[in-house]
Amino acid sequence: MRAVLQRVSEAAVRVEGEVIGQTGPGLLILVCAMQDDTEAEADQLAAKIAKLRIFPDAAGKMNLSIRDIGGAALVVSQFTLAADTSRGNRPGFSTAAPPAEGERLYDCFAERMRAQGIATETGRFGADMKVSLVNDGPVTIWMEV
Repeated sequence: MRAVLQRVSEAAVRVEGEVIGQTGPGLLILVCAMQDDTEAEADQLAAKIAKLRIFPDAAGKMNLSIRDIGGAALVVSQFTLAADTSRGNRPGFSTAAPPAEGERLYDCFAERMRAQGIATETGRFGADMKVSLVNDGPVTIWMEV
């Protein structure tokens, strides 16, 4: 699985003008299931994110995790993280998991984040979503497991 983490003060996702998921301080997580990914990758990614020390401590050093600060997560499906731009001018997405499997693993990942003790809201898989955020730092990290 691939993910882009953005440390946020707030974030929201809208579908047809309606807010369907939002968070205060914490993370906006854009996530993509790749071909051959399994629930094991969802588990591994959620566990790593829950422990990742990217929030500032009292001295301003990135030393705290999302759990340490009591932060929440907004998880949004983002198949374009599978983009292959090695040829031509149009990205290819053939390395992304097929839609049904991608949705299953997206839901699994969100549940694994909740199992890590992190309040987690989601977007809507396959929908045309509008995502807004206030990036804190800015801190943006790309991950793959």
